[in-house]
Amino acid sequence: MSAIPSKSPTPPLSLSQLASTLKIMFSQTVEYALRAVVFLAGQPDTPATNEQIARVTKVPGPYLSKVLQSLTRAGIITSHRGVRGGFTLAQPAEKLTILTVVSAVDPIQRIRTCPLGLKSHGVRLCPLHKRMDEALARVEEAFRQTTLAEVLSEPTTSIPLCEFPPRPAASKGSSVPRRRAAKR
Repeated sequence: MSAIPSKSPTPPLSLSQLASTLKIMFSQTVEYALRAVVFLAGQPDTPATNEQIARVTKVPGPYLSKVLQSLTRAGIITSHRGVRGGFTLAQPAEKLTILTVVSAVDPIQRIRTCPLGLKSHGVRLCPLHKRMDEALARVEEAFRQTTLAEVLSEPTTSIPLCEFPPRPAASKGSSVPRRRAAKR
């Protein structure tokens, strides 16, 4: 009689694997808001117009206008009027977290009660929904601990919002932030 080989314990999933496994998705509004603030963080103290931000981040202008309004109301960006006006971050990128941006436009919805409405479950989540909520909590915490400055300073050859190497058309009068690729 042969022994059944025992499975070695599966290592815990990383945050990105967990998010991928659970197919956690963020709204298009969150994606667009993050693109806009990352762009603005890459050029501190230099106002950018809606059109400039839309072009570089590849976000439709009318949609971006609504996103920028939400970010302005939340105090994340500041609107400057006039000929040299535009939008800038309201605070340094070192103090602005990903969670702050996400929460301003489409907050992460934690699971507080049974999503199926089962009265017998109430606020005591079943094991499945408890794990799903724990995954959301981990994503929320990762976003709470990540600033825009960290995103921009992370060593990589994939520069946020930039073609690499830059295309000639992007360098003519464009306000695309320039960064050096990481040395390997």
